[in-house]
Amino acid sequence: MKHLRFLQYFDAVARAGSIRKAAERLNVTSSAVNRRIMDLEAELETPLFERRPRGVRLTAAGELFIHHVRGQAADLDRVRSKIEDLKGLRRGTVRLAASQALVLEFLPREIAAYRARFPFVHFDVRVEDHIKAMQSLADYEVDLVLVFRPPYLPNFRPLMSFEQRLVVVMPKGHPLASKPTIRLRDCAQYPVALAEPEIGGRQLLDEALARRNLRFDIVAQSNSFEFLRHLVMRDNVISFQIAIGASSDERQGIVVRELDERDAPRADLVLGQLNDRSLPVASAKFAEQLSQSLLAMRGEALRASA
Repeated sequence: MKHLRFLQYFDAVARAGSIRKAAERLNVTSSAVNRRIMDLEAELETPLFERRPRGVRLTAAGELFIHHVRGQAADLDRVRSKIEDLKGLRRGTVRLAASQALVLEFLPREIAAYRARFPFVHFDVRVEDHIKAMQSLADYEVDLVLVFRPPYLPNFRPLMSFEQRLVVVMPKGHPLASKPTIRLRDCAQYPVALAEPEIGGRQLLDEALARRNLRFDIVAQSNSFEFLRHLVMRDNVISFQIAIGASSDERQGIVVRELDERDAPRADLVLGQLNDRSLPVASAKFAEQLSQSLLAMRGEALRASA
């Protein structure tokens, strides 16, 4: 399977945009990588990279070929996983891209439960905004995505969706903490700390504010939900998050309050994969577990609102 190493070299150069950087990551010499790329170009009888003074860029032929290479690599992982499954070892690696709201509680809990059943399975979890997560899926860098408000991808196959609403996160001593539900216009009277505009929940909030012609006093914004939560703990500010990623913690001095139904924008948290891919066994089984957990949570949410 030596040819797979040559394709790995090609993929590494495409990702790095540089033969030298790819060689460093592969722990081989630049001349070895360059030679393999030239062999591939000679075999295909067309340039795959445009050589530039400060790196390389895929040609049109290279773009076609990289899609083939990554598809082949994904299929090989699936076959390897099935072979291991036949041995009864349940080995493999689950590659997943997820929204930040899932990484503090939900995903660690699900991964721990899965590994209790299949301890030889490893996880590669990327915490990315919804746009980058879907791009990682399209590039075959991950097998699954679990993201809030996924953008359109032509060959995306949703496996499970769970409607989420925004909630308000605040210090327990905040003036709004005594209210069971909160209006957005009430929040506009106090300083807030928000996720960056690229985050799906922030976009949903901005749309709701625009419809009501409201403006917030944004004293801080970040791409880290953990930072925002700790800022709420230490400063008299409020923040917003989707319900699945927010929980009250009296010990840390944090409370979560629902937005009033009139102000509560909603969108779907979606678990999905590429439509034309057969998942590796480990990823397929984890997708089944996630679907069951989300279905159970959705049922609990419906019963609570009834």
